[in-house]
Amino acid sequence: MSKRDSAGNTQRGAAVRARGVPAVKDGSALISTTPEWLALEEHVKNDIEKTHLRDLIMDKERCDGLTVEYNGVYCDFARQRVTKETMAKLYQLAEAAGLKAKIGAMFAGETINSTEDRAVLHVATRAPRNKVINVDGKNVVKDVWDVLDKVKDFSEKVRNGEWLGATGKPLTNVVAVGIGGSFLGPLFVHTALKTCGEASQGAGGRQLRFLANVDPVDVARALNGLDPETTLVVVVSKTFTTAETMLNARTVRQWIIASLGKEAVSKHMVAVSTNLKLVSEFGIDPDNAFAFWDWVGGRYSVCSAVGMLPLSLQYGFDTMEKFLEGAWNIDEHFATAPFEENLPVTLGMLSVFNVSFLNCPARAILPYTQALAKLAPHIQQVAMESNGKGVSIDGTKLPFATGEIDFGEPGTNGQHSFYQLIHQGRTIPCDFIGIIKSQQSVYLKGEIVSNHDELMCNFFAQADALAVGKSAVELRAESVPDHLIPHKTFTGNRPSLSIMLPQLNAYTTGQLLALYEHRVAVQGFVWGLNSFDQWGVELGKQLASKVRTNMNQKRTKGEKLTPMDGFNPSTTALLNRYLEGKAQLKYTEPMDVFPCTLIDSDECRPPTSYV
Repeated sequence: MSKRDSAGNTQRGAAVRARGVPAVKDGSALISTTPEWLALEEHVKNDIEKTHLRDLIMDKERCDGLTVEYNGVYCDFARQRVTKETMAKLYQLAEAAGLKAKIGAMFAGETINSTEDRAVLHVATRAPRNKVINVDGKNVVKDVWDVLDKVKDFSEKVRNGEWLGATGKPLTNVVAVGIGGSFLGPLFVHTALKTCGEASQGAGGRQLRFLANVDPVDVARALNGLDPETTLVVVVSKTFTTAETMLNARTVRQWIIASLGKEAVSKHMVAVSTNLKLVSEFGIDPDNAFAFWDWVGGRYSVCSAVGMLPLSLQYGFDTMEKFLEGAWNIDEHFATAPFEENLPVTLGMLSVFNVSFLNCPARAILPYTQALAKLAPHIQQVAMESNGKGVSIDGTKLPFATGEIDFGEPGTNGQHSFYQLIHQGRTIPCDFIGIIKSQQSVYLKGEIVSNHDELMCNFFAQADALAVGKSAVELRAESVPDHLIPHKTFTGNRPSLSIMLPQLNAYTTGQLLALYEHRVAVQGFVWGLNSFDQWGVELGKQLASKVRTNMNQKRTKGEKLTPMDGFNPSTTALLNRYLEGKAQLKYTEPMDVFPCTLIDSDECRPPTSYV
C-alpha cells in the first residue's frame, strides 16, 4: 500500500532498501510519516512556540540536564529551543529512524553507500592497529596501517635528511596539490596545529602549502618564494584523473623540470593515489605512491594518507598519530554511548530539530580561536556535500527540508562582519566553540584580563545575547529615545550551543573533526539520506568538458561561438566575450608559459620574485 505525505504526494514503500541501511521501524520509507515525527511537530506547535529562551535559560534544573561531556569535550545546549521533553522526543525519533542499527552498519563495513555500492569506513583510517573491521571478509585495518607505516617511514626520511632532492639538498618545503576533501580537511588540521606549541616544535624550519584552485593565481601564490631544489610536491588524486588537480600537478611538474630537469620529478614529487599506472606515466615512482580506498570519501579522508602524508611531513608522524587517536576516541564514543550521553547523536538530533522543525536553513560555526579559522570551510563541505540532497536513499522525493547552509568565521572577527544578521535578521542557529587554555598566552601589565580572556568574554556574552535579547521595556529604562527603540530591540530566542575543549592540540583537533563528521552522519541517517555520495557535483563537470573542447577549437581557429555549437544564447555571449578579451593566447603553437605570460597583467612577477 502506498501512503500520502502531508503535501499529498504518494510515497512508495520501502520494498527496495539499500544494503546495510535499516528502514524506519514501521517500515515506511520516510521518517516524516512516523508517529515520532508527527509528535515533534505537535510539540513545537503546542509547547516550544510558547516559550522563550530568556525564561528557559533561568531554569537551573533544565540547564543542568542539557549538557553532555565526554573525555574533555563539553557541550552545553541549554540555549537551544528545547526542553527535556523535546530531547526525549528527539531520541525517540532517532530510534524510529533505526539510528543505532545504521551506526552499527557503518562501523561493520556494510555497504551503506548504496548508490556507489561502497562501504563507508573513514573510521577505519584512525582505528588502532589491533582493531578488526572487515569489508567483504577482509580486515581493512591491516591495510590502513600498512599505509600509515609507509607514511611514517617516508616522512621521517624526508624530515631527517635521508631523502634528499635531486641536487642533494634537504626537502624542507611541501606543496600538497589536491582539491575538495584532499585540500579542505588537511588545511583545517594544519591551521589548527601550526600555532600549537607541541606541534610547532616539530615543524621548525619547514613549510607546508596547499594548491587547490586551478586558477593560475593560486599556483603563483603556492610557489611564491619556494626553491624547487628544496620543494617536495604531494599530488593527491584517488584516480589521478581529477581535472583541476592534474592540471595543477602538470604545472608544478613543469616548474620543477624547468629548474632541475625531467629526472628530478621522481625525487621531488610523490602521490596519494590508487592508480599506479597513471602515477608511473606521470613520472612519479609507483613506490612513492600512498594508497587509499573507495570506502573513504574525499571529504572524510583527512585521516588517510590524504592528510597524514603532508601533515606528517610538516609536524612528524608521532604528532599526527595523536590526531588519529583523538578522532578514534570520538568514534568509539559514537558507536557505543547511549543516545542521551552521545555527543554526535545529541548534536545531530539538535540540527535535525532546527532544520526540519524550526525551519532554520543555516548554521553558523563560530570558533573563538583563530587556530580553527579553517574549520567552517571544511565542515561546509562535509555537511553540505553529504546532506544537500532532495531525495531519500531509495530515491523517494523528500517532502521536508534537509541539510544546512554552513558558514562561519572565528570570533571576534565574525562579530564585526555578519553577527548583525544573526542578532536582528534571520534566525541562524550557532555553534560557539571555545578553548579553555590558549595556544598562545598573552597578558599585558595593567590589563584587567588576558588577551585570551577578552576573547572568551565575547564567547560567553554572544550566546546569551542571542538567547535573551533586549526588550523595549529595558531600552526605555535606559532612556533610549522612542524612535531608536525598534532599531535597538533584540528579540532573542535565537538558538545556539557552546562547545568547550580544554586546549587545542593534535588530539583534541581529532576529537573535534570526528564530532562534526558523525553529527553530519546522524542527520543523514535520520532524514533517510545517502550522506556519502555527491552526484550533485557531476553535472557541472560534464558541462565544463564541453566548454573546454569548444574553447580549444574556437581559440585555435580564431573563431567565435555560434548557436550551432549547442550553448544557450547567454552562455554563447559570455564565452565570446571571454575569448575576445584573451585573443593573444593561441593554442596552435604549444609552449610552456608560467606564470607571467599566462597572466595578462603588468603587475605579474614570477613566483620567486614576490616580496
